[in-house]
Amino acid sequence: MFRRPSIPAVSAGDVADDVFLLDVREDDEFAAGHAPGAFHVPMMQIPARLDDIPEDRDVVVVCRVGGRSAQVVAFLQQNGRDRSINLDGGMQSWEAHGRPMVSEDGGAPRVI
Repeated sequence: MFRRPSIPAVSAGDVADDVFLLDVREDDEFAAGHAPGAFHVPMMQIPARLDDIPEDRDVVVVCRVGGRSAQVVAFLQQNGRDRSINLDGGMQSWEAHGRPMVSEDGGAPRVI
């Protein structure tokens, strides 16, 4: 009776190198390990920073496993960002696919 809207998703292995990657994890998660060039906006700051997110290109949204990012994709689409896509499996999938990662806390890049 009540269906959740379908959230578009992409596999970590299919994300283009030049995509706008929006990382919505918390500061400590991002610092521990993230994709090079990822744009970091914690999930709860998305409404206030909506203007920082492009409308004219694909935006792949990522969190740790895909739950928070799916919620952000739904919000973005409701607010005119129709080219928003969830990263299926989040950073755990990104890491498992051997995609590049960097850290900002001095340690080896990792997903926490």
